[in-house]
Amino acid sequence: MSKLLYLARVIISLVVVALVAGMVGCSQSPSPLGAPEYPIIHFACGEQHTVGIKPDGTAVAVGLNSYYQCDVDGWTNIIGVAAGYLHTVGLKADGTVVTRGWNFYRQCETRRWMGITQVAAGYGHTVGVKMDGTVVATGWNSAGQCDVGSWKGITQVAAGYGHTVGVKSDGTVVATGLNYDGQCEVGGWTDIIQVAAGYSHTVGLKSDGTVVAVGYDGFGQCDVGGWTDITQVAAGSLHTVGVKSDGTVVATGYNSCGQCDVGGWTDITRVAAGLGHTVGLSFNGSVVAMGLNSAGQCEVGDW
Repeated sequence: MSKLLYLARVIISLVVVALVAGMVGCSQSPSPLGAPEYPIIHFACGEQHTVGIKPDGTAVAVGLNSYYQCDVDGWTNIIGVAAGYLHTVGLKADGTVVTRGWNFYRQCETRRWMGITQVAAGYGHTVGVKMDGTVVATGWNSAGQCDVGSWKGITQVAAGYGHTVGVKSDGTVVATGLNYDGQCEVGGWTDIIQVAAGYSHTVGLKSDGTVVAVGYDGFGQCDVGGWTDITQVAAGSLHTVGVKSDGTVVATGYNSCGQCDVGGWTDITRVAAGLGHTVGLSFNGSVVAMGLNSAGQCEVGDW
């Protein structure tokens, strides 16, 4: 790869997004529609915003609000959330989905969705798992990241910048969308219980607590081969985070804003990762955050 192309990719990575995709669950409470195998996501990080669910089913959000993606104060009966580049998605207890934020690609057009058990949000697309294991998607689809209509037996999905990943009930993984860095090369994965998707990389948590990753590794975000005893993973734009069974946290990848400086965290049960920040949920319900805070996306100390 030429230096010019490399620099261009880094600039795009830092400016554009990332997700979360980061697929974070913080509760084993079952959904009224039937719980998915992996816990419903109760807080998430977008590019520069963070969203969470309170015990009473209302939502809170902090950070960049240029497209009103943080205006979730009126949401009620929320049991799951996802955060994309500039939009926020909420899963309601009745299986319907609400959205706020940037809708240029119609990524917020979820009003007709029903029977949803989990949601994920990418740069410009939104994905939902239905109670029957099928998947729906809306939004930006230039690379086929929304072509999930044939998927079956799905228990959890993750959405990256331009790709979508799904875990099947047999522990195998499917993926569609942008694949220029091999982020969709998950066909050989087995015994996977959770996936996370970043800007151009995909992370999988295996049932034995080890972690696998594919895709762009320019900052070491895929260097997870030595991780063990992991209970949950999250993928930011250019970094990867994992929670260990003892409540400590490990991270690898781009760290210009300190988003990987989580070595001192303890008693953590779940994590989420955004463009340049990482958020952790403690066993006592408090929330901690590290990294880029240019829009107040780390101002979660009073949650």
